Amino acid sequence: MTESFEPGQHRYPESRYFEDLMTGERFFIPSRTMTEAHFAAFQMLSADNHPIHYNVEYCRERGHPGPLAHGFQILCFTAAGASNFALAVGDALIAFTEQSSKFLKPVYPGDTLYPLLEIVALTPQRSTVSSRSPLPSTTRKASWF
Repeated sequence: MTESFEPGQHRYPESRYFEDLMTGERFFIPSRTMTEAHFAAFQMLSADNHPIHYNVEYCRERGHPGPLAHGFQILCFTAAGASNFALAVGDALIAFTEQSSKFLKPVYPGDTLYPLLEIVALTPQRSTVSSRSPLPSTTRKASWF
């Protein structure tokens, strides 16, 4: 290699700004197959001790094939920082200000999730990007919005 290395030039793509974004634009997040380790890590972090999230027999007695993922556990996989959205907007991303969720179906260990962020509204007065995160699962066709 004949070129000299400049650490300051080792960067992600050039940042886009609010004016560069479009409604309907999608930013994909790597897929994840939920494992027992994900459940254990979230239970330890959240201190949520409800048996529906970690006790297999408790869940089976209630008609579930195994533990149910906690809703916030699943939301973690839709974080803007986990997608290429954070790389696209770079320094223009200032704050995460609001979140709401609707959990439509359970997620179990072994389910593979395919998260993404889709821009649904752009509010120029405040340079606010509103997005939704549909989260389909290939195992049982679960969807999360």
